[in-house]
Amino acid sequence: MIFRYSILYVDDVAASIDFYERAFALEKAFLHESGDYGELSTGTTKLAFSSTALMRQLGKTPGRPDPNAPVFELAFETGDVRKALDRAVEAGAVLIQDVRDEPWGQTTSYVSDPNGYLIEICSPVQLPSAG
Repeated sequence: MIFRYSILYVDDVAASIDFYERAFALEKAFLHESGDYGELSTGTTKLAFSSTALMRQLGKTPGRPDPNAPVFELAFETGDVRKALDRAVEAGAVLIQDVRDEPWGQTTSYVSDPNGYLIEICSPVQLPSAG
């Protein structure tokens, strides 16, 4: 079994894809002609979006994301957290936590996307050298 994709429920799929392209330099892989579903390339796993309207048509009741009470987060790893954070905020992300060095050897920052999803922008973890 493989982990193929995660789907975020959003009101406007095209606008969400546009935001993630601008904020995180991701590439659009697919946008259905209905505008109700789309995907971004992120390597072997896709980040997908489905419209809340479509989900309601399918009998689902999607909740609203809340960056102050998240139930999950997306994490994007980069070698330059400050630059990536600045780009995301310039594209419309809301700053939740500025760049911070963590005691476990990682640099982190947090934003929320225009839909309210929590996103971590982080460096790879730098494990201490074995001595």
